[in-house]
Amino acid sequence: MVGMRGAYGGACNDDSKSRLHGGKAAEPEIASMAVHKVAPPPARSTASKMKVRVKETFFPDDPFRAFKGQPPGTQWLMAVRYLFPILDWVPSYSLSLFKSDLVAGLTIASLAIPQGISYAKLASLPPIIGLYSSFVPPMVYAVLGSSRDLAVGPVSISSLIMGSMLRQAVSPTAEPTLFLQLAFTSTLFAGLVQASLGILRLGFVIDFLSKATLVGFMAGAAIIVALQQLKALLGIVHFTTEMGIVPVMASVFHHTSEWSWQTILMGVCFLVFLLSARHVSIRWPKLFWVSACAPLASVTISTLLVFLFKAQNHGISIIGQLKCGLNRPSWDKLLFDTAYLGLTMKTGLVTGIISLTEGIAVGRTFASLKDYQIDGNKEMMAIGLMNVVGSCTSCYVTTGAFSRSAVNHNAGCKTAMSNVIMALTVMVTLLFLMPLFVYTPNVVLGAIIIAAVIGLIDFPAVYHIWKMDKMDFLVCVCAFAGVIFISVQEGLAIAVGISIFRVLMQITRPKMMVQGNIKGTDIYRDLHHYKEAQRVSGFLILAIEAPINFANSNYLNERIKRWIEEESFEQDKHTELHFIILDLSAVPAIDTSGIAFLIDIKKSIEKRGLELVLVNPTGEVMEKIQRANEAENYFRPDCLYLTTGEAIASLSALAKMTKP
Repeated sequence: MVGMRGAYGGACNDDSKSRLHGGKAAEPEIASMAVHKVAPPPARSTASKMKVRVKETFFPDDPFRAFKGQPPGTQWLMAVRYLFPILDWVPSYSLSLFKSDLVAGLTIASLAIPQGISYAKLASLPPIIGLYSSFVPPMVYAVLGSSRDLAVGPVSISSLIMGSMLRQAVSPTAEPTLFLQLAFTSTLFAGLVQASLGILRLGFVIDFLSKATLVGFMAGAAIIVALQQLKALLGIVHFTTEMGIVPVMASVFHHTSEWSWQTILMGVCFLVFLLSARHVSIRWPKLFWVSACAPLASVTISTLLVFLFKAQNHGISIIGQLKCGLNRPSWDKLLFDTAYLGLTMKTGLVTGIISLTEGIAVGRTFASLKDYQIDGNKEMMAIGLMNVVGSCTSCYVTTGAFSRSAVNHNAGCKTAMSNVIMALTVMVTLLFLMPLFVYTPNVVLGAIIIAAVIGLIDFPAVYHIWKMDKMDFLVCVCAFAGVIFISVQEGLAIAVGISIFRVLMQITRPKMMVQGNIKGTDIYRDLHHYKEAQRVSGFLILAIEAPINFANSNYLNERIKRWIEEESFEQDKHTELHFIILDLSAVPAIDTSGIAFLIDIKKSIEKRGLELVLVNPTGEVMEKIQRANEAENYFRPDCLYLTTGEAIASLSALAKMTKP
């Protein structure tokens, strides 16, 4: 299939010429004008096309390209190293690398221990579960993960979501054993979802959580997390289990009689200390260790104060006795009762997607800072498998935490060995130091959580979204409002729904434009964008910038017909509209409905005495046009051109030669 004259040596057919120009034939020399061919795509079988499409969909990074041409033994070795990234760096590991990882591991352990206890309470789980979750999962990730900087452990958002979703069905105080079983089962499902996305190469699913969605969601969740800590900061005993800002604030002011001035004083003092330490680390990055060590220092100091002054007898609530020992097996606690199966699967899906998104985003952020690559699908498998293992070893959902990873990065970590050192430090704590946390006040754990989640409110990102795209800003605001006024999961669902609706609108209402010529050039651009672009007499040049399919073909049909009617009035009185040029350069794909649309619009245009010309159809579009022509010659060679400039030059010359 080729362009006019340059393809088949012919001009527009006689019927077309007589309809447009009064029946006079073109002069012979017009047929000699040079017009480039519109080449059809190379012939390929359906199987080969499907192979390419599947590869580009599920293997865009072509992870097995390095295997080509290698002997079988080398391929097996490469496969093992691919599955276990630890084998990439362990053979060349040195003492100097270990020294850097040792400092980083001990530093993040000082942050992981108080955060683990705090986040477990946020999820309404026993504090010891938070420490368990900072021991086994980091060890698993060190073997399977590809990031050097990611520090693994429980995070605030996933803890909040898990606690809030499970509390809807089971009370953690009335039925603690059942609640714990549901938490472990939800963690198993979260891990299965995460690992499945990696194994099946379905990582694009998490792309539905856009940056605008995540910014608004994180900000709203941070506020909800902080408000939930008012129970600990004020010393309230009877507090609402709902998550919205209205019921939380109502509960705060309905229980003013339970406020404890001793608790408030301690909470405010340590919160100011933690925020000041955070400010120092932000202001002077070399002092990152100040913010990293502040939580452990707060726990240590507050525990000593409570112990020395017997503050537990004066309104300060404490953690209480914690058992020493390593993770206990919990596979026997996994609960698949049909009464709770739907709840645990839904909780696992939501927490799994959220934690996976956070972990991959954090890993990619720090990988870009150190100029190395991480494999997103391998990260999904690593995070998923560590949660599957965690569910069987008394852990709940874990991922790469931003705060810990930032400390790990700033502390100079070199490999994933820092996770191992952190885990071993937590192990020592679990074995020997648990009695030291008996007098740790809950109010300080609440202050640690508030100080940690404040960093999730990214005002510069919100302002940037506002300046860049108002629709994205609307998505961001909806995510934020949905979280704080309804609930965490509903807020996330609303934001994702709006994002998907926006994508659907872009698909069903694709961008089209009227183009004009920039004087003195062979360039054609949008008339509304380029003021120097001018209309070409006798031509309506339209460009479509989207795939043409069943979802938008009717809209395109109606829009083109309306443009033709408008153009008929706007054209100069002395110039008649003769040709409609449809630029398909930016149309990557077309389906059966799209081809039917082109045929229909061609017939409609010809009934008006006009001629439709297609410019630069891409490979897939050209292939579909060829197939349509096999049934009936809808699109003749003289209706196809390589560029808009060639089409106008050729058709203008033809029009001049055929004038009476």
